[in-house]
Amino acid sequence: MSEHTPTTDSVANVGIPAVTPVSIGSYQCGDGQPLMLIAGPCVLQDHTISSQIAETLASLNDSPSVNVVFKASFDKANRTSAAAIRGPGIEEGLAMLEKIGREFGLPTTTDIHLPEQAAAVAQVCDVLQIPAFLARQTDLVVAAAETGKPVNIKKGQFMAPEDMRYVVQKAQGAGSGGVLLCERGTFFGYGRLVNDMQSLPIMRSFGVPVVFDATHSVQRPGSGQGSTGGNREMVEPLARAAVAVGIDAVFFETHPEPESSPSDGANMVPLADFGAMVNRLLAIRETIQSFRPIHGTS
Repeated sequence: MSEHTPTTDSVANVGIPAVTPVSIGSYQCGDGQPLMLIAGPCVLQDHTISSQIAETLASLNDSPSVNVVFKASFDKANRTSAAAIRGPGIEEGLAMLEKIGREFGLPTTTDIHLPEQAAAVAQVCDVLQIPAFLARQTDLVVAAAETGKPVNIKKGQFMAPEDMRYVVQKAQGAGSGGVLLCERGTFFGYGRLVNDMQSLPIMRSFGVPVVFDATHSVQRPGSGQGSTGGNREMVEPLARAAVAVGIDAVFFETHPEPESSPSDGANMVPLADFGAMVNRLLAIRETIQSFRPIHGTS
């Protein structure tokens, strides 16, 4: 063997720390579990479009290598312009999510923006999501955790990964049903996000599963003249890199016709391309399964 040929032990050093799996519906997310996909439209539109997306996503569950959670927002509360479409609202939105989950057998998740939304969302959804801009809002994180449901907290674009340790402590101290942390990019000047892949093992060293948000990571905030732009061509390259690092879940937004989506169309994956992309990611994940995770620290 060449001195430059990696051995099993040397390859193992590129792994990332072990975590205890979190239960999400009938699934588990974490060590030894299938890759989780948290996917769906950016915002709920109508049942026809949501069902089309959910049907495609549910078909991926035929593979033992993947578990799918359906995501969609009932209210886009942080739109660039006051004139932008926000969504159906909490009452109608939760009814739509409940129907999707029941019809397609998918766990569901949505984001909350106010502490008083947590209890109602927890009655319907399997995971509560905290938006990146609100990751430091203690009352919101605590309210979500107090429902007893798992909480997926997106790292603020303005936050160091090391600082997410304290957000985890807030949620765990309130009695959550498990915490996931989500990387979705870091501000790089105005109108641009970049990903520091070091954040993935750093956040996983806190003992929680880590999600990589591949579509919001390619956003171009404020570049669309009153809306957010994006570069969807970079979604799969970034997702491949994150899966190679060894994350537990990947977050995607997808739509049958991204350009007609009322929100984030510029960075969405076309629904027709979604399955093939997932298969390529699963091939990468299968390769790294032989790598032993390391137990590093931040």
